[in-house]
Amino acid sequence: PAYLVFEITESMLMGDTDAAIKQLNQLKRLGVSLSIDDFGTGYSSLNYLKRFPVDELKIDRSFVKDIPEDQNDMDIVAAIIAMAQKMQLRVVAEGVESEAQAEFLKQNACYLVQGYYFSMPLAEQELSHLTFSIKTQG
Repeated sequence: PAYLVFEITESMLMGDTDAAIKQLNQLKRLGVSLSIDDFGTGYSSLNYLKRFPVDELKIDRSFVKDIPEDQNDMDIVAAIIAMAQKMQLRVVAEGVESEAQAEFLKQNACYLVQGYYFSMPLAEQELSHLTFSIKTQG
């Protein structure tokens, strides 16, 4: 379970929060990491964020897609990264499709990224080829 990351959306957390916290704590005791997917798109409440035992925030692609053209998105993403780091949470940016976006995230200390800039979705057997090409490129 140490390598398992369970992704949950903000909307999944909004019903019976006490029951959700109890279930998430059970997963944590098993060694599962917890990630809030699509952070910032729906029910973002900082009160919920501090109550749930999560390890990671995944910034929704809707905030990343217009970087560097949209200063508001840049400010929001930088603030999410800074807040998550203060809370000792990993941060993953989704939807990275350009070098400019990747560079902005790197400059803001977000080193975990997903998106077509790096690779299209792959079948399991294709993954080893991608890993090999990344290692040989340096």
